Amino acid sequence: MDILITGGNGFLGRNLTLALQERGDSVRVLALPKEDTTWLEKHGVEVFRGDLRNPDTLTAPMHGVDGVFHLAAMIGVWRSMQDYYAVNVTGTKNVCQMAQKSGVRRVVHISSAMVYNMTSGRPVTENDPLEPLNEPYCLTKAQGDKLVERMIAEDHLPAVIIRPATIFGPGDHLNFGRIAHRIRAGKGVIIGSGDNAVPFVYIADMVQGLLLAMDHEHAVGQAYNIGNDQPFSQKELFSSIALEIGCTPPHIHIPYYPLYIAACAVERIATFSGNRVLPFITRHGVKLYGADNLLSIDKARRELGYEPRVSIGKGVQLAASWYLHRDTWIEGEVSASVPTIMESKIRSV
Repeated sequence: MDILITGGNGFLGRNLTLALQERGDSVRVLALPKEDTTWLEKHGVEVFRGDLRNPDTLTAPMHGVDGVFHLAAMIGVWRSMQDYYAVNVTGTKNVCQMAQKSGVRRVVHISSAMVYNMTSGRPVTENDPLEPLNEPYCLTKAQGDKLVERMIAEDHLPAVIIRPATIFGPGDHLNFGRIAHRIRAGKGVIIGSGDNAVPFVYIADMVQGLLLAMDHEHAVGQAYNIGNDQPFSQKELFSSIALEIGCTPPHIHIPYYPLYIAACAVERIATFSGNRVLPFITRHGVKLYGADNLLSIDKARRELGYEPRVSIGKGVQLAASWYLHRDTWIEGEVSASVPTIMESKIRSV
């Protein structure tokens, strides 16, 4: 198949690219005009320059493709709601409309598990309502998710929605790298008791879920959670990372609700400053690591045949090995390297 990946130069995109190439698919990627695409070119990927916020630049990369993986999103930076909306909602609409116009057979749209309210005390399913946190990333990912749902129902868009847990693995600077840096610097803390479930999924399992969503005959029109239903607790995750990188595990506990209130305060300061003063902590981060985030993958297991193959513990070992040797890491050993500045604005989830 001929496959287009938006956000294909990010951590998830590169891993997906290698998996697609290994099975014989032809891969092309939409990259921003100034984005460093050396890795993609080395791996024989056809690069189209454009911006999903500009629909005119989507015509050429979409021409003749069989499937589209829409991974590109704004994530991991403190920006205005308008900036997030332009990428995560309007950009998604542009991609889906052009895919339909171009006769693409299937679109796999990457949403997020953070579109749910995962604090009910039970694993959330695809039938649960979307109740995102009132902040730019979560809100706009939920809006983009609902947009694709509407286009499936009203316009017969041949799409599948994937709602993944937090993705990590070798080459992951956004999640694993940040945690490891803090622990190594002695700045790690435990939010609350630390017994809460942290919704992580290893990169290879995420790629498995994406390929199943693209290939399975009956996946079109459905939404699927992709994660690991044997999660680590927050305390187990941090202790495991500390052990693997040779550091002392965090031992300072900070109560959840006071920290959440503090995050609200610093976010307000950032907003009132016109984002000149960036928040050192966010509600998203407090909820992600401090709340009991339980995600059901029963539907993906039952309908797609998805099954997590890499335990969180094994994933931590693999990611820690990369982290300790990242300065000498050879690009191509895993399909990820240091994100560019542009990728920090629009990148894969």
